[in-house]
Amino acid sequence: MTSSSMLRSGRGASERSARTERASLLGPGLLYVTAFMAVPVLLVLSYVVFQRGRFGGIVYEFTLDNFSRALAETYRVVLVDSVIIAGAATLLALVIGYPVAYAIAQLPDRWRTIALVLVVIPFWTNFLVRTYAWIVLLSSEGVVNRSLISLGVIDDPLTMLYTRGAVVVGLLYAYLPLMILPLYASITRLDPELREAATNLGASRLRTFRDITWPLTLPGAITGCIFVFVPSLGNFVIPELLGGGKTVMIGNVVRDQFLKARDWPFGATLALFLIVVLVLLFALQSVLSRRYSTGGPR
Repeated sequence: MTSSSMLRSGRGASERSARTERASLLGPGLLYVTAFMAVPVLLVLSYVVFQRGRFGGIVYEFTLDNFSRALAETYRVVLVDSVIIAGAATLLALVIGYPVAYAIAQLPDRWRTIALVLVVIPFWTNFLVRTYAWIVLLSSEGVVNRSLISLGVIDDPLTMLYTRGAVVVGLLYAYLPLMILPLYASITRLDPELREAATNLGASRLRTFRDITWPLTLPGAITGCIFVFVPSLGNFVIPELLGGGKTVMIGNVVRDQFLKARDWPFGATLALFLIVVLVLLFALQSVLSRRYSTGGPR
């Protein structure tokens, strides 16, 4: 055996060993995700081409009527409203979350940990408890209205609860940490010498942010936007409690089809639309992240 063939053989053995190691590390996680998420989701999505039984259940007769129903004006309006509400919550989360993440990244290490714990603490509190707390705050006799009246800002209580604004506020509060954390990770990876060089070359703070900080942290911002937008779009608890049934989002419609109408094929069709949106968003995030992480357009 020549020296070159021995070298190739050794390299091949090393690559096989690396593949085996990766497979052994990924195996348990992939098995769990496949068995408890991918398979049930695919099973439910397979119902989209079948019919609803007369008293619920599935009739395994092929049909495409579920898709034509899903494209009806009623559901299009709900979907557009859901996108607007989820988009508003996402935009507000970005506007509020970016300076918060930036400020945390500038703190000393010890204070950074404390600040991050404070950001994550809402996730350690029961979701329903947090949502009901907003009912207490926003009701006519709530803390906000009583404070404004006592300060003389208003004479009569404002109608804040059971409105779209209340739903946006609830979604913003629930998912704001999902915006701050990826932004924080992106900002801390930013090389401070780049901003220092820009400053030394005479760039103002605003221009340094526009030309250096924002483009290089854009992948984190995009990831945060997806993390907030996707669960906001499918949420049905907050619209139910803070919207009072007046604000209907696509998540509420999907839930009603499964639990009330017992029309699983149609509910699965609406859920399929949400999954398509999710896949498209992650594909967009992947493209933009690669584009900007490799020094794309500035």
